[in-house]
Amino acid sequence: MRPLTLRRNAAQVHTISGATVWTGTAWRPHVDVLIAGGLVTDVRDHVPDLAGPGVLDGAGGHLVPGFVNTHTHLQQSLCRGVGEGRPLLEWLLAVGEAMNAVTPERAYIATVAAALEGLLSGTTTLVEHMWPHPSPDVHDAVLAALSDVGVRAVLGRGIADREDPTRRWGFDPRLMQPLDTALADVDRLAATAGDRVTLGLAVPNPRSLTVEGMRTAAAFARDRGLTVMIHLSETGTDDAMCREHAGMSAIDYLAEGGLIDERLLAVHGVELDAHARRALSAGGAAVAWNPVSNMRLGSGVAPVRELLADGVQVGLGVDGAGSNDRQDMLETLRAGAYVQRAHARRADLFDTASMLAIACDGASRALGLPIAPTPGGVTAGRLADLTLLRFDRDFACLPMTDPGATLLTCGTPRIVDTVLVGGDIVITNGHSTRIDVDALTAALLALDPVAAHPGG
Repeated sequence: MRPLTLRRNAAQVHTISGATVWTGTAWRPHVDVLIAGGLVTDVRDHVPDLAGPGVLDGAGGHLVPGFVNTHTHLQQSLCRGVGEGRPLLEWLLAVGEAMNAVTPERAYIATVAAALEGLLSGTTTLVEHMWPHPSPDVHDAVLAALSDVGVRAVLGRGIADREDPTRRWGFDPRLMQPLDTALADVDRLAATAGDRVTLGLAVPNPRSLTVEGMRTAAAFARDRGLTVMIHLSETGTDDAMCREHAGMSAIDYLAEGGLIDERLLAVHGVELDAHARRALSAGGAAVAWNPVSNMRLGSGVAPVRELLADGVQVGLGVDGAGSNDRQDMLETLRAGAYVQRAHARRADLFDTASMLAIACDGASRALGLPIAPTPGGVTAGRLADLTLLRFDRDFACLPMTDPGATLLTCGTPRIVDTVLVGGDIVITNGHSTRIDVDALTAALLALDPVAAHPGG
């Protein structure tokens, strides 16, 4: 199942020499970044003539923190184009058929492909929202793939306890298992996850858990310090269904189940009204903002300005390839800024500093990640999850008058030169140090497209 590994041990870096570094508020040229124990320990003026093992030459490059993709579905990298042009619920049913076709081999290949695609756009941490699935082998395959690629991850293990083949008030029974069985599997996975992957609970939406199920999941997560991630108010369906079946709004339904706290990651939130935003803020929860996916599926524009004004943490998400086509965080960074500016009819919003703060650190507390001293900046004390950009790798970024403006408005994966996770080089010169991309491409081409596109 693992024929794609090129090399298992990446080179480790203790110094990045002579780079221009984004501090969170400004670019600081000609500095050295010191790394030890997986953390940035110092950012100092450049010392000339540094060289040797463990020294990465950053001269001419621009260093930023790695992106945290707060929401994706890795296995959807095998579902590109499924349900295109259909309304959300119809699209969910189409993707659900593809998820029923998942095997451990397909899960492994899909995860390697999507995680590597993310790394190549500067994503060092991804938050995987798995659909519920009864096979432990599928989950083991995803863990193996994450380990092989070398990315940091929060792996949300899918759970549900209300069956409904239509998925309007419940989840696909073919993919479900008893809640206590799924929760026990979370503990099993956590025991073998390694030091770069933490576990969480992934709830498809409020309609998929009963109140009793929510309370059980909330208690389980709090006892273990886990993130609970849930699709919430992507459209008006959650509110409509909760009012019809439970007699209350979706946010009040979550409150009834005890899910709203500082480890809750609410995904999408396009239809969050003032009452819902206040409830999330009071509980300390975060929102995963997925601008490209929301546009692709016609869901709308998330109220990000209002969420931030109400004190809700906001992180940036790409979403799965079934609804965003690519795992490109640079594209999502730009699209997110642009759609909010267009919606507000103001060009002076969501500049580079604010977008990097959201994309690198916006939802850290909810995800259980270390809180950076300066959001979006390379400073002492943050994880050594870093991306070295070289704008001269893409002529479309030249001439460069402002690195921040170029990053936000022109950046593509072509400018990503080197990516470090915990100080280990996982991307160098725009290529993986761990995955044989030719073998990956061959494996993807060899997959049966009928299985990936049932009824297609």
